[in-house]
Amino acid sequence: MMSAMPRAKGLYGKLTSLSRPPKPGSAAFKAWSRITDLNTALYRASGGRIGGSFDRAPVLLLHHVGRKSGQERVAPLLYLPDGEDLVIVASYGGAPKNPSWFHNLRARPETVVEVGRERRAVTAHVATEQERARLWPALLELYPAYADYQQRTERTIPLVVLRSRGA
Repeated sequence: MMSAMPRAKGLYGKLTSLSRPPKPGSAAFKAWSRITDLNTALYRASGGRIGGSFDRAPVLLLHHVGRKSGQERVAPLLYLPDGEDLVIVASYGGAPKNPSWFHNLRARPETVVEVGRERRAVTAHVATEQERARLWPALLELYPAYADYQQRTERTIPLVVLRSRGA
């Protein structure tokens, strides 16, 4: 029986484990934002067939509202299915700060995600220590670059559990 090549050895794994998030306001950040917008458009147009995975990990579209701006935003993020819940990681590539979507969800935890063509109303909560202890190893198996991201930062990277509302 042939063994699968580890995810971290793939091209995307190499790139993501070496890359750092661009600084907000920089030209690289603006380019990254355009790529994210394109990914979101392709994801929606194809029902997730295009842009629905990254380095073999599944991607969802997280809707969130800027806590300061009030602007509606959408972020494509890797996720781990956990029973009926979905788990996302506020890694921001190991940056010293949490991503803005994390702060937006803390301010307004009731939101919507798109998984393929399905829209799902969810409530977000930061994983407890017990949830984190159970989920982190599964997330590292799903996307090994998270270990690199955690080593880059002094903060403990938060895990966010998205629980379906009114199922």
